[in-house]
Amino acid sequence: MKSVLDIENISFGYSKDISIFENFSLTLSEGEIKAIVGPSGVGKSTLFELILGYRKPMNGTIRSLSLSQVFQDPYSSFHPTYRVREQIMEVTTMEGYQVLLEQMGLEEAHLDTLPHKLSGGQLQRCSILRALLMKPKLLLLDEPTSALDNLNQLDIMKLIVKNIEGMGVLLITHDGDLARWCADEVIVLTQPITK
Repeated sequence: MKSVLDIENISFGYSKDISIFENFSLTLSEGEIKAIVGPSGVGKSTLFELILGYRKPMNGTIRSLSLSQVFQDPYSSFHPTYRVREQIMEVTTMEGYQVLLEQMGLEEAHLDTLPHKLSGGQLQRCSILRALLMKPKLLLLDEPTSALDNLNQLDIMKLIVKNIEGMGVLLITHDGDLARWCADEVIVLTQPITK
């Protein structure tokens, strides 16, 4: 299978005394889901920031194909004064959106609404819709279902699994059961190393 993400021997820390990653490697292929789990503060979100290029590793390399991401807080992912549809169309086409809209339990009216008028769960579904419409090779999910109840969490993850053809998914979650259910591999991060 084609690799969509290669992380080779990266090291990173916020100070010279504390190392969050030391010679950390990970490979993700098309059609594969890997989950990153661990308590708060172990570097789960930092790993995504490194993949997205927001932070630079001290050494090692990160290579990825085209990507999109879904963050934990959907309200931070949308500009408050533009309708949801406009913000989706800024980054991708609406090609094939009706099928996904129905699968996610969303209506056309949700897309023509300002973000703050939607519930957290509705807006997170819109965020996932936008990410899938971008047809990424790599989909980064940072606690994507935390705004949803348990039943909706499972439904949304089933939808992502159903649409995984041609892409790989890297999932951050605190939910070990969800990780074990959907992931091909679960990677447990431990506390940072103090030198």
